[in-house]
Amino acid sequence: MLRLVNEPTAAALAYGLDRAKEGTIAVYDLGGGTFDISILKLRDGIFEVQSTNGDTHLGGDDIDNLLLTIALDEIFGEHGVDLRAHPGAVQALRKAAIDAKIRLSTEAAAHFDIELPNGDRYRREIPRAVFELLIEPVLKRTAAPCKQAMADAGLSPEQIDEVVLVGGSTRIPAVRALVDDLFHLSARGKRPHTDLNPDEVVALGAAVQAGILAGASKTTDDMLLLDVTPLSLGIEALGGTVARIIQRNSTIPASATEHFTTGVDGQTNVAIHVLQGERELAADCRSLARFDLKGIPPMAAGLPRIEVRFLIDADGILHVSAREQRSGKAAEIEVKPTYGLTDEQVENMILDSFDHAEEDFSKRLLIEARNEADTILAAVARAPQNPAWNELSAEEQAAIAAACDRLALVKQTSDLAAIGQAVVALDQATRRFAELMMDAAVSSAIRGKTMNEAGEELKQAVTAPHDFAPAEFK
Repeated sequence: MLRLVNEPTAAALAYGLDRAKEGTIAVYDLGGGTFDISILKLRDGIFEVQSTNGDTHLGGDDIDNLLLTIALDEIFGEHGVDLRAHPGAVQALRKAAIDAKIRLSTEAAAHFDIELPNGDRYRREIPRAVFELLIEPVLKRTAAPCKQAMADAGLSPEQIDEVVLVGGSTRIPAVRALVDDLFHLSARGKRPHTDLNPDEVVALGAAVQAGILAGASKTTDDMLLLDVTPLSLGIEALGGTVARIIQRNSTIPASATEHFTTGVDGQTNVAIHVLQGERELAADCRSLARFDLKGIPPMAAGLPRIEVRFLIDADGILHVSAREQRSGKAAEIEVKPTYGLTDEQVENMILDSFDHAEEDFSKRLLIEARNEADTILAAVARAPQNPAWNELSAEEQAAIAAACDRLALVKQTSDLAAIGQAVVALDQATRRFAELMMDAAVSSAIRGKTMNEAGEELKQAVTAPHDFAPAEFK
């Protein structure tokens, strides 16, 4: 195996080879059991997937089941026969329903004619207009994923240049009419592309991709396929929150780097927990891997500079590396984030993030507020060791101690507003102390040094604890 390629992407690749078009393409794939929509941009021989969406419980089987249920109810009502007690008869009826669905794609009407276990016959004519009315709720379920995919790609229907139909269920005229309406095709003098066999287009695209990798044809020498990540990737940060590094729907190959620091004085090891998912807390995301960055020189919390880099190669393999920039200590791991997840599991993880968005965000804000409180309290606890502390009056020192006690008390609660107010109060109480520390740092920096040396030392003293956003390691 040289490369994994998803079905909508393969279909778009096949279409691009045949049509040699440049622009934005939507691949609408309605098969037997699943629905997928992908938005791709074609330019200069590069196939870039901009967004994907779908419904793993939607397809032609839903139409078959709908027709079957209607027929079963009619048979019971008209003939008093419950076919559900006769599995063989139900299978025969299902086959008749599928045949009727297929005929209605090209004919104005279809007929049921089934012999029942009691010797009666069930005969029913279904005009296409009635059929389309019955299946309308099923087909309309494809609209929301299409709109979401366009929103994720930042596009309007008018910005979609072409729409490619994939999957046997797209032969139904009502499906094509719905696609026409969703993407405003007729109004722009366009129509959905159906010239490729919807049952073969995926295999054709896979063959084209194999040809690209093998260099089998000059036609494909300059073609490149870029896919997207189905879920966000990140690491666990202080307090169990998730620091996302590569966002969902990022183009593959992808690379991103973020900087972190430590949360404990003298920390020499950092545990890096790689996560996949859309939730705000690590406990609610999928764990991909864990590894340790060891041998960091002991420093005060906030001083280590730890660079975490995520790289997803063209094969979908994730490479994660961590490096402490001051000491050069490094570690890395290789994981395969998409393996072991079905389309249904990916969809459920995304839906869960929507369902719990408000709750998750509130939990994250509370954790981050408590982390900030802990950081501030730890810094103030070291204040008496600084010579500037002795320049404060007894009243100022008492005010700082009272503000610390108040913050330590409220940070144990779930009152986010109270924690924020306590942080502000402590900040105000320590403001003069911070000014005294700054004055001392400036005096020390310029004493006996050149202007450039003093500027560099002062810059490190002021910025060192604060320039490693967005998060600390636990």
